[in-house]
Parts: sequence; structure tokens; C-alpha cells
Amino acid sequence: MKSIIISILLLLLSGCSAIDMSRYSHNTPKLDLFDYFNGNTRGWGIVQDRKGTLTRQFVVDIVGQVNSKGNLVLDEHFDWSDGEKSQRIWELSKQSEHDYSGTAADVIESADGKLYGNVLNWKYLLNLKVDDTTWKIRFDDWMFLVSDELLLNKATMTKFGFKVGEVTIVFQKVQP
Repeated sequence: MKSIIISILLLLLSGCSAIDMSRYSHNTPKLDLFDYFNGNTRGWGIVQDRKGTLTRQFVVDIVGQVNSKGNLVLDEHFDWSDGEKSQRIWELSKQSEHDYSGTAADVIESADGKLYGNVLNWKYLLNLKVDDTTWKIRFDDWMFLVSDELLLNKATMTKFGFKVGEVTIVFQKVQP
């Protein structure tokens, strides 16, 4: 009986282990984060609650530019289906061949990213306004470059370790 319990616990714990990002090293097309977001990009997204119910939709227009420090600045303008308009400005920096970091006014501390092949995984804590309060929501954000023009983004949102929702976005490069 003891060995069965230990086996079940090991199985459950292995399901919680982090994904080895290097497994995506040979995936193509290769994602160059700075190249993809430099210039104009448009995204169409949805927000779902923890049960999968659609709660909001949005369009985001992004202007990306590399600044004098060599960092990528993303100026994001959101147009929400309920009429709200919002903006977020990210500053992203490359730390090493596979490691990135990013800051924005509503991101607590910084976002940490790992990029291999065509896959980028961001993890960060965001101050998210909900009604008249602000929640600290953890994002596990996955981006997948599927063509030179299209990038898919799926983010899971958690609070106290419990899933509270998901955000799905399709990004497309906008030609000038």
C-alpha cells in the first residue's frame, strides 16, 4: 500500500514539473523576438474565465522599436469589446542567448522569458484591475511562431496557485 501511495505522489509531482524549453530548439521558423515585434503588429484576443466562458474580446495594436539601450520597447494600445481602451508599454531586454526580461508599469518586478526555437515562455506577476480593486495575477504566457507573419499566444492566469482564466491572442505583422 505504501508503494502505491508513493507511486501516485511521484506521478502527480512529475505532472507539475517545468517543461524543458530546450526541446523546442530545432523548431522552425525561429522566433527572433526583437525582429518580430519591431515595427507594427496587430493582435486579436479573447479572455476566458476559469470555466472557459468568454468574458471579453480585444484588438491590440503594437508599435515596437529598439531604443538607444538596445532594448525593445512595445507600445500596446488595447481596444476592448466593452468599450474600454487601455495602454501598456513594455521594455524588453535580452539577457543571454535564451533569456529575456521585461518591465511594464503594471508588472510587479519583472517578467522572465525563455526562448528556444519558435517558442517563448514568459512568467510574470501583473497588477490587474478587476472592478474597483487590483488583483495580483500570475501569468504563464506561451508564444508560438507558426509562420513569419503569425504568432499564437496563450496565457494562463492564476491567483494563489488556482487558475482564474486564460488569454488567447493571434498576432500578425502589419506591413507599412
